[in-house]
Amino acid sequence: MQIIKAVYINEMFKISKKKKICTSLIFLLLSVIVAAIVVYSLNNFAGVSVTGSSEFSVMVLTILSYSLFPLFTAFICIDMFAGEFADHTIKFTLTGPASRLNVFLGKILAIATFIASNLIVVAVLSFLFSLFLNGGISNPLRIIISYIMAFLPIFIFALTVVLISNFSRGTTSAFMFSIFVFLVFVGLSVAFPQIKSFLFTSSFDWYKLILGSYINVGKIFRIFLILLGYGLMLFAAGYYLFEKKDI
Repeated sequence: MQIIKAVYINEMFKISKKKKICTSLIFLLLSVIVAAIVVYSLNNFAGVSVTGSSEFSVMVLTILSYSLFPLFTAFICIDMFAGEFADHTIKFTLTGPASRLNVFLGKILAIATFIASNLIVVAVLSFLFSLFLNGGISNPLRIIISYIMAFLPIFIFALTVVLISNFSRGTTSAFMFSIFVFLVFVGLSVAFPQIKSFLFTSSFDWYKLILGSYINVGKIFRIFLILLGYGLMLFAAGYYLFEKKDI
């Protein structure tokens, strides 16, 4: 456990030094500000209620879950795997006392922390703007739970990118293929709605199941099991490729 903790701290330190972190925070901040300006302008000057009966925080979460969250997650995952193999910096990590399993776990934990941090930043900002736009927040507990639920499908996408990064030859191919897979899954959910529930991309907004007057616990649990199955398979496949990859 101490070795995993040391690897995790090392990976978090490396992430903190990446310019992409600062860029992602700036873009997330700007996206929430722009969304707030648009909603405020439409509400006060055009008389159009953009958010309707829902909260501004939920609207922002829905937009970012299909755009910036997956994009920034893909960047970080590719940098931590395909990027380090491409520039051979992975040698310094793998030649240390930590096993490949510990290194892999440390990297995955760091990615999970990055995703959670993005969600927390957006949640705090959107809550503040909700107070300004709506004068208050109805059902704050449900909104907090929504942001917690949003973590899992984004994390599953991260494991997908990790898998792709471990068999790709470079960062560009890993990024292009990750985007291709994401678009294919989204396209399949639209073209074949009968299989939509089995595609993890269709669960990016599964938190909406708790926002209505009726909460379908059975459906939520079924989606959770599907996502858990994706996570176990992707984690195992990603680690297998990571273990077999030459440095």
